[in-house]
Parts: sequence; structure tokens; C-alpha cells
Amino acid sequence: MNERSRPEQLPQHRPRFVVAGTGSGSGKTTVTLGLLRAFARRGLTVQAFKCGPDYIDPAYHAAVTGRTARNLDSWMTSGGYMLEYFLRSSEAADLSVIEGVMGLYDGKEATALTGSTAEIALLTGSPVLLVVDVRSMGRSAAAIVLGFQQLEPGLRIAAVIVNRCGSASHYRTVKASIEAACGIPVIGWLARDEGLDIPERHLGLLPAVERGELEPLFDRAADLLEAGTDLDVLLQIAAAASVLHYPAAGEILPVEGSTEENPSESDPAARKHLQETGGQDAQEPPGVLPAAAHYPAAAAKILQETGGQDAQEPPGVLPAAAAHYPVAAAKKAGNIQCYPPLDNAAPQAFASVNDPAPVIAVAQDAAFNFYYADNLELLARAGARLALFSPLSGEGIPPEADGIYLGGGFPEEFAATIAGNSAFLLGLRAAAAAGMPLYAECGGYMVLARSLTDRAGAVHEMAGIIPAHTVMQDRRTALGYREVTARADCLLLKQGERLRGHEFHYSLMSYSPGEPRLYAYDSSGRSGSQPEGYAQGNVMAAYAHIHLASHIPAAIRLVEACRSYHGSNKDMLCT
Repeated sequence: MNERSRPEQLPQHRPRFVVAGTGSGSGKTTVTLGLLRAFARRGLTVQAFKCGPDYIDPAYHAAVTGRTARNLDSWMTSGGYMLEYFLRSSEAADLSVIEGVMGLYDGKEATALTGSTAEIALLTGSPVLLVVDVRSMGRSAAAIVLGFQQLEPGLRIAAVIVNRCGSASHYRTVKASIEAACGIPVIGWLARDEGLDIPERHLGLLPAVERGELEPLFDRAADLLEAGTDLDVLLQIAAAASVLHYPAAGEILPVEGSTEENPSESDPAARKHLQETGGQDAQEPPGVLPAAAHYPAAAAKILQETGGQDAQEPPGVLPAAAAHYPVAAAKKAGNIQCYPPLDNAAPQAFASVNDPAPVIAVAQDAAFNFYYADNLELLARAGARLALFSPLSGEGIPPEADGIYLGGGFPEEFAATIAGNSAFLLGLRAAAAAGMPLYAECGGYMVLARSLTDRAGAVHEMAGIIPAHTVMQDRRTALGYREVTARADCLLLKQGERLRGHEFHYSLMSYSPGEPRLYAYDSSGRSGSQPEGYAQGNVMAAYAHIHLASHIPAAIRLVEACRSYHGSNKDMLCT
């Protein structure tokens, strides 16, 4: 392969900026949505990103742009991985817009940038558009911007948008004060407008997005930003963003705190995969994601598409590259929805370097939709074929399935419909009994329980695979980052191995008295560590939404477990 074709050797031009706020509620989501729609109206292909583990904002972004939005997280994943993911995901876009999380400097730690929007802006070399809520203030707005400017000198706040101005005169006042004190251009404003308020993010909001009910909000935000903001200056700022380079293979490392165990030594399946894909050897760091320069000829098509190697090299058959597998692109194939092959790829594109390619059934609808896009992509890159299905549409487990992945979402909002889908629930029970690998998190975990009690007190029968009952609460019961450590060997991890993720839910899982509690993890967060989840045999489930990029061998192990199951006991699932 020509060294010049390696992505880490080529300069990558990515017009981009980060939309950050001075705090939660400052208006960054409204501004982001308006800008996404406004730039799309200009005919630009816009790729949206969200800092942190949020699922709702990416749903908004996808609705506005028509492209799968992607999460960037500098705590759950390494900086090298995150940069590589950003570069791949933005390759086909004219512009990347990265929405921040909370305030610009808010993250996991009180005195550091870890997990903050600021850290992601620094890691991606992105200029920052700061959104400032200026209600009931004049020159004080300049003091706020000046403080944000000086806290981290290495960060470039390139422009400011002021939100909730009382009038055009108010805007001129704060604009003059900020520019005089900070030397930063104030390029636009939004007036106080209740029509721009995003509905409260209660569970069940996503269906409103999917039905198009928020389209008027998106359009109104775009109209007002087009009228009051110099979008051409913002595009110039984006275009002037520094040139980036793909990280080399050795730079895409596990996150700090993940296991130091070398998967190629401890896990035969992981070792076999890594040897065949060239992802690492005994001398390379543990957990390294196979980089473009190390893929075998079988992956050439992906690398060609993502800038990884010359077009003259042989076409490939590995079934995934992150930028080409958005959930929104799923197509019908027979009785299931499947990820499409790469553009112009032959039908054998679904085969992996370790034939046969196992099929992982992924529940995907308004009840099950909390997936990090790169979790699905990592499974595909590890050799799986992903088949999407909708329990809310009455579908059961696809008969082709060799494994099942139930993500989070809003099952409590659709509990009656789920309980009425006997094909789905019976299929889950049959799959579990047949030894099919079954991984579930948060909402999926709830559905594997014996029952789900909704907010109105109604009790709905669920799959009954886990000896527990889920009960919805009036208040949030968990929120925050988690590092989980396997208590024993399980579907994703060896004992003592760790993954990072995030937990957010309003339910409690109550296990039946007298039933043995087979915990999946020890889960650590701000409040300490406690056992969590359920793991027995082929079933693993917990509340935490884990990120597979925090320990990539976990993705390989799940795919290999599905490959081992391939071809066995499937008749049970088709009856």
C-alpha cells in the first residue's frame, strides 16, 4: 500500500465548529437545530454531533439533517478513538456541527476538562460558538464571556450568539460590550420567543420527533437565525478550522482505567479476530481498534471508502465502516430490516473475514432507540450483520438471528403494546432457552423482567427471562457516568474487565424474594460502587448504557458468541 494513502498521513480538512453554552438551558440546542436547518437549506450536507452520552439531542439532529447524528465522548472513549470516529463520520459532509453538553467547561471533574465540551473542542481542534443567555443583563454579558475566554487559554472561542434578547437595542448593547471587552465577534442573536422553547424532555418525546411534530420549531429557529445571524461569517470560521490527521493505530487506545489485560492473550476469540484483521499483536497496546493501515485486503473496500488505501487494491467484504452505516439508512430485506452493504459492494459484502457472518437482531423503534451509532458499527466491523426489527410493529425476533441486542428507550410508554406482542416476548424466551446470546441495557433490561408497572400503576407482562419486576418511579432514580467491572466471565467481559458507560432512568428493578441474584457488574459512579444488572449463561442485562469503544474486545466477544451459536436451535425461533 502506498504510504501516502494511509489516512494518518493525509491532512484532513473538516469545516466545523462547536456550539457551546454557558450552562444548561442557555439555548445551545435551539441554536444548533436552527443552524442545522439553515445550512441544510443552503444545500450543504451537514453532519451533526453531540458531546456526551445524550440520546435525545441526536434524535433532533437526525430529524433536521436526515443523517444519523453521532455522539462524541471524551470520558467513555479515548481521545484517539474519538478523533478517528469524528474524522470518519464527517468525511462525506460539507460541514460538521458539534453540539456541546451542559456548560462549556462542565464535565466529570471539578478542576479538569475531563468529559467536557471544552475537552472535545480541544481534541478535535474545533472553534467554539458560545451561546450566552443575556436576559436582564447588559455589560455583565461581557464579564461572562471574558471569564469563559480566560479560563482555558488554549481553547478558541471564535464567536458569540446572544440568546433571549429583549429587543434589537438590547442586542446592540450586549454586542458592543462583549466585542469591546473580549475581542470576540458577536455574530447574531435570538429574541425571547416562547415558540422556540423545546418541549420538556419527558419520556415519549422521541415519537413526536419521528412524527414530524417539531418541524415547525426547527423551521422557526432557522428563520430567526437566518434573519439575525451572519451565517457567512460562521461558515468562514468553520472553514478556517485547523487541519486534522487520523491518529495512528497505536494512538487509538483504551480509556484510562480500562483493563490492562491484553485480549489477544486472555481470549482466544479476540486473539483470532485481531490476528486475522491485523488489529494488533503481542507488542501493541491492549484494546487497540484495528486502524486503516492494518486491515487486510478483505477490508480494502472500507478503507478505500474512508480514505484508507488505494483504489487499485482488491475490493473488500468486511461489512461495515462507521460513516456508511447510519440507522436511518436501514432497508427492508425480506421480513427484516438490514444494514445495507457499502455503496457498489457485491452481495458478499455481508461476509466477514471469519465466515459465516453472524446476524445480531437489533430492536429499533420508538420504544427501543437508545444506541450509540458506533456501538452498532463496532459490532459490524467485528464481523456481524445487523438486522433491525420493530417490536412495536408486531415483529418478532428475525429467524436469521444468531444474537439479540435490546437497547434502551421508552418501553414504559408502550408497555401495553409490547405486552401484546406475543411473537416478540415468546421469541425472547425461546432465544434465551436455546442459548442464543442476548444482551440488553436499560429499557431492554426492563423488558426482560417478569413485569413492568407503568406510571399509572398498570402492570404489564414482559418476557420473564430475568426474575424481577420493573416499577416506574415519579422521580429519576439514576443519572451519571458509570465504570462497570465484570464480577465473573460473561457475555461481553472476562472477570475483572471494565467498560465505561452512562446510566439514566426512572425505574427500579425489584428482584423476586428467594431468587439468586446473579449480578453482571460492579458499577462505580459518583456515589460509590454497587453490584448491578444480571448475567447468567447467554443472557446479560443491566441499566448502564455501555460504550463498546471503551473496551473493544467486548464487541468482538459478543460477535464471536453469536458466531458460535450460528446455525443451532433456530427452528425454535420460527414457530
